Amino acid sequence: MVALESTLIAHGLPKPRNLEVALELEATVRAEGAVPATIGLLDREAVVGLSPGELERLAAADGVAKASSRDLGALLAAGRAGATTVAGTLRIAALAGVRVLATGGIGGVHRGAEHTLDISADLTELSLAAVAVVCAGAKSVLDLARTLEALETLGVPVIGYGVDEFPAFYSRESGLPLEHRVETPEQAAGMMEAHWALDGAGLVLANPPPDSHALPSAQVESWLGRAADAARAEGIAGKAITPYLLDRLAGISKGRTVETNIALLADNARLAARVAVALASRRGA
Repeated sequence: MVALESTLIAHGLPKPRNLEVALELEATVRAEGAVPATIGLLDREAVVGLSPGELERLAAADGVAKASSRDLGALLAAGRAGATTVAGTLRIAALAGVRVLATGGIGGVHRGAEHTLDISADLTELSLAAVAVVCAGAKSVLDLARTLEALETLGVPVIGYGVDEFPAFYSRESGLPLEHRVETPEQAAGMMEAHWALDGAGLVLANPPPDSHALPSAQVESWLGRAADAARAEGIAGKAITPYLLDRLAGISKGRTVETNIALLADNARLAARVAVALASRRGA
């Protein structure tokens, strides 16, 4: 099984593209021989494997809560619909015994966190949940160097898939070297099992965006500078900052960042499915 987060459905992409992409990701996982399990909160339940009808509900509804790990209990008790972030998805996936999660990019240490203490709960959950997250690194809007340092402190290994450099979400290059690398899903599954046999928790499998859609890092940084200036001018902060910046980047880039995001989501889902199949094979499933 491959867990998929649902914030991209409710908060990450415009309608109706959000539902189309959610269904495409599930189809990609199935095509590789694995079972997709999109996770969300509906009708006072944490659902592991949303049905097509439930996916449509989340995609069409207004006011769906953004559900990080800290929010799960409160939202379930209140009966509110929730789209799970990476942190929320990690928590529920681990409880359900799902060992592989696919997403676009993890959260991390925000730029200026020395003043704001704005650090994503994704990092904490990675240190607690024995789940491998396949992603294109951390979102470009973050402080990638400090994010890597935080992951090291938390004991979360970051494994490059076919690369020696931490991907920068929209870009293949960040200038930040990685110490560990694998070349195949089978090697990744073996490293995961070895990590978990030593009572390790989360693991990041960093898969760079496809060459066909990767953007130059210098260009992304230029766009991001303009988006950050706009956020400061409007007083945007806290949980609202990442979706705001991503939305501004989409406008500034004339949609190029959105297309790269969709391409890397599909590529990560494909790799996650192959890793899940390799893991099941090693376990004789």
